[in-house]
Amino acid sequence: ARANALARPRAVGPEVAKVEDRTIPSSGVQVPVRIYTPEGTGPFPVLGWFHGGGWVLGNLDSTDATARHLTVEAGCVVVSVDYRLAPEAKFPLPFDDCYAATEWIAQNAAGIDADPKRIAVGGDSAGGNLAAAVALKARDRGGPSLAFQLLVYPVTARDFNTGSYRQNADGYLLTTDAMKWFWDHYLGNDADASDPYAAPAAAKDLKGLPSALVITAEFDPLRDEGEAYAQRLKASGVATTAT
Repeated sequence: ARANALARPRAVGPEVAKVEDRTIPSSGVQVPVRIYTPEGTGPFPVLGWFHGGGWVLGNLDSTDATARHLTVEAGCVVVSVDYRLAPEAKFPLPFDDCYAATEWIAQNAAGIDADPKRIAVGGDSAGGNLAAAVALKARDRGGPSLAFQLLVYPVTARDFNTGSYRQNADGYLLTTDAMKWFWDHYLGNDADASDPYAAPAAAKDLKGLPSALVITAEFDPLRDEGEAYAQRLKASGVATTAT
């Protein structure tokens, strides 16, 4: 699966002022990150970006074009995180890497021309899951202080019975069988599916989270869980835009 994913042709993103590859520490390992800096004068807002791929696929190269577009169009520093992948690294290790990267961003903002008061996290699909989970843990632990979460068709629950799972099970890019396969690779056991850091919709309370932009796709098994999470954020008093 990884070989097939890496073989796909990839769009090339726009030029940015600076790109730097570094590593950051996370629970005894060094996690690669790629830091993109926009043109202009900082300090800039900063986005910790976690790629999609079902927690199994993806790397810094697969999300390079997306990271470049985010850098240019949002005018922010983007720190793209090459977190460990399942099944070699099951939950919570990929999540731990993303949280460690977010802590690193907060502690090292000045060194990457970033504003520590304007830190966001974001990701697509499994990356949206990781971003939502990082926002939950940052709230629960009292830091790092986050200003925003960008959740692009996020995975929020291991529930294959939603309307969008039933309507879009096959025929589009992501299938129900593929999501079952990804969840089986990511979770260590069934109990993990009720851990909010693995499945953010399992959180009992969403109050006090950073403002959110939740983007869902119409023909996507993940549509309903993303929309439901956005509605819960709104009901909890979190400034949320759902599109």
